[in-house]
Amino acid sequence: MDGLHPEQTGDEGGIRFRDCFSVRYIQSAALLCRMGYALEEEYRRTGTLTAEEQLRHEAFVLNALFSAVAFLESTINELWSDAADNAYFFYDESTEALLRVIGEKWRNENYFDRTPLPAKYQKILEIGEKPLFAEEDPDFSGIKNLIGIRNYLMHYRREWVEIRDGGTTGARGETHAEKLGQLLAHRFAENPLAATNLPFFPDRCLGHGCAEWAVTTSLSFTDRFFRALSLPAPYEGIRDDLATR
Repeated sequence: MDGLHPEQTGDEGGIRFRDCFSVRYIQSAALLCRMGYALEEEYRRTGTLTAEEQLRHEAFVLNALFSAVAFLESTINELWSDAADNAYFFYDESTEALLRVIGEKWRNENYFDRTPLPAKYQKILEIGEKPLFAEEDPDFSGIKNLIGIRNYLMHYRREWVEIRDGGTTGARGETHAEKLGQLLAHRFAENPLAATNLPFFPDRCLGHGCAEWAVTTSLSFTDRFFRALSLPAPYEGIRDDLATR
């Protein structure tokens, strides 16, 4: 299921393709994660990075997070599109029935597009008569938190944060950044490039540890999703490309 999927159209010399961007996104996330890790290792060896290297580190981590969420988005969108378009030509006979049922029961494109990302996965499981993810499931809650990070960064609005002895507090109560910090603290290694007196989120949070957590949590979640449906994962053939360090 990875890569391009060509099909003869019957027209003279005509070929049409179905691309698989989910694979590109998770490969990109893993690559960016490895590049961020290499810079952190350089920092551990030398104790210093140039301003350019620090900027590259931040770019690698931020875009690894964005690519991980794009992977989650495109993965479920591609599955639904194949079902809605009757595009079963790269599935085997044992899985065509499930795709047909999904296509029959969820053909409303506007409703699909408006459905929140985690709920799309749950809805497909429901249609396939498979157990849903529990709200407290580590992988399910993990991807919801990852989406929360992406949304905060993508739709960022500045807010006041006060740095005081013993921690940080928002000037007018708990900030969005503090809420994310409470959800994510102790889940992964902190960014070694950030000073210890800076807020956990975003400064001490956004390092290789967070990027690696984003990739591994996303893959763990989608692995379980596809296993539950007895469907092949679209990235099965490129797992060797998905190392995070």
